[in-house]
Amino acid sequence: MCGIVGYVGNKLATPILIDSLKKLEYRGYDSAGIAVLDGENILVRKAKGALKELEKRIAGETIKGSVGIGHTRWATHGEPSDVNAHPHTSEDGAISIVHNGIIENYAELKAKLQAEGVVFKSKTDTEVAVNLISKLYKEEKDIFKAATKALHLIVGSYALGIICKDYPDRIICARKESPLVVGLGKGENFIASDVPALLKHTRDVLYLGEKEIAVLYTDHVDLFNYEGEKIIKEPSHIDWDMDAAEKGGYPHFMLKEIWEQPKALLDTMRNRIIKDGTGKATDVYFEENKMDDAWRKARRVVITACGTAYHAGVVAKYAFEKIARLKVDIDVASEFRYRNPILDKDDIFIVISQSGETADTLSAMRLAKEQGLKVVAITNVVGSTVSREADDVIYTMAGPEIAVASTKAYTTQLACLFLLAIKAGKLRGVLSQEETTALLDELESIPSKVQEILDNQDTIQKFASEQFNKNKIFYIGRQFDSASSLEAALKLKEVSYMHSEAFAAGELKHGPIALLDQKTLVVAIATEPALYEKIGSNMEEIKSRAATVLAITQDGGKAFDKKADAIFKIPDCSSTLAAILAVVPAQLFAYYCAVLRGNDPDKPRNLAKSVTVE
Repeated sequence: MCGIVGYVGNKLATPILIDSLKKLEYRGYDSAGIAVLDGENILVRKAKGALKELEKRIAGETIKGSVGIGHTRWATHGEPSDVNAHPHTSEDGAISIVHNGIIENYAELKAKLQAEGVVFKSKTDTEVAVNLISKLYKEEKDIFKAATKALHLIVGSYALGIICKDYPDRIICARKESPLVVGLGKGENFIASDVPALLKHTRDVLYLGEKEIAVLYTDHVDLFNYEGEKIIKEPSHIDWDMDAAEKGGYPHFMLKEIWEQPKALLDTMRNRIIKDGTGKATDVYFEENKMDDAWRKARRVVITACGTAYHAGVVAKYAFEKIARLKVDIDVASEFRYRNPILDKDDIFIVISQSGETADTLSAMRLAKEQGLKVVAITNVVGSTVSREADDVIYTMAGPEIAVASTKAYTTQLACLFLLAIKAGKLRGVLSQEETTALLDELESIPSKVQEILDNQDTIQKFASEQFNKNKIFYIGRQFDSASSLEAALKLKEVSYMHSEAFAAGELKHGPIALLDQKTLVVAIATEPALYEKIGSNMEEIKSRAATVLAITQDGGKAFDKKADAIFKIPDCSSTLAAILAVVPAQLFAYYCAVLRGNDPDKPRNLAKSVTVE
């Protein structure tokens, strides 16, 4: 989710690049930089921190040149720093690039380049790409051929902007799985990772397609496929205002981020599932990979987190116990630190925090470390406090999450936790190779199944329009579904301000049934076929008391046809992994209820994105 911009024309590039980057700060904000061709050399200026830090660095400096690229970063490789900030330049200074995405085979490419004598300054995958292009340029003597050849060697996702001091009249850009837009001006042309950066200058754009390349000059743009063949594409005209443009045409960031989940999940799993020569999934790989022995010897897993991250931990409890046969204790971080917890040196301590700065979670982690435990952190922010202090860290790769209510951060946390449980199960010898492969194959199918749910969001929107005035909403489920109910209820109360509560379905008759009446909605999450009969009985009890029932299920056998007022069917999936799917319709329901009640789902009252003080 980094922000890329580029300019080629007759004006000074720097002011345009800085102004365009300001429109993309919502995409990344741990560092920023620009590279400008002054006619002879590439001048690079970059700084850690918000864009204003870069502005301070270049204040009072006139950077000549009318061709340049810029970047605002959301770190995926290498912590935020001046050195790791983009643009990155080849060792000889001839080529500079900006990059959004993840290069999966960067370690392999880096090793080969180092063997040939290339010295790297940063810890980023992007510096590998620019030095690969540089190596090929020396062989091909043509920057376009070198760039195209490099694209065939790079594995992963990327949007790239490339400039070369020997070609001071152009920018080369390409995309695979990461967005890139070309802006068409008069006597000038632009690139950007998102439309907002372009609207001040032009509303005529070319959306680069998958595996397409563009070469921008002052007076025209050439488009190519990866074989170097020219292609023709009709421009699109943008009618959005700036506010809508930042949200990619979505009315709110929350809905945009719900729809970003398939890609966020793909990015989170990318390069972490090892496959054999036939393409069969065999194991899990984490870059840090420091704790294999600890997992083999572990007697217990202790998980602490707050809010949505805590709910991911509750799902993880079921996952680790089922997949890795490990005892798991799960604690709210704010309680854990005050109750003098009993810990053992062979326990593994997992902390989960989207921001990596949650105050209670940090305190719990430090307490565990004081007692000698190994700590695994799951976070969305490279270089955050939790990532620096943990023994091992797994990044969720969700990109910036702007809406206060977490959606894509939660599902990517679940993906990381399932991967970790599978790895632990295999390391401990309780998960066979066949079981490992089956679970990993199923996990790889999850992003496309989330997309199926999103493509049918109209069903949830219609149901929300009929139910948004209910005054009590209960979520029930059993096993994994009970854990999913916690997050579903939280989403609804966060953004709609409707009273919602979650509990294990078996607890219905132990108190909550007294609250059921015609003003009550009960959402029953049912993804475990062995328990369909049990939760079906719960639905009948609810219906007999005049409450409305929505079933979220993957059942295709009509087990709930006469027991629920409405059914939202999610795609078929192993019940072990279905928690990732089951929460998505609940996220959509919460969003639409909030909108129908006149609330701003991006900024719910009284809530902050990250709780960094007690």
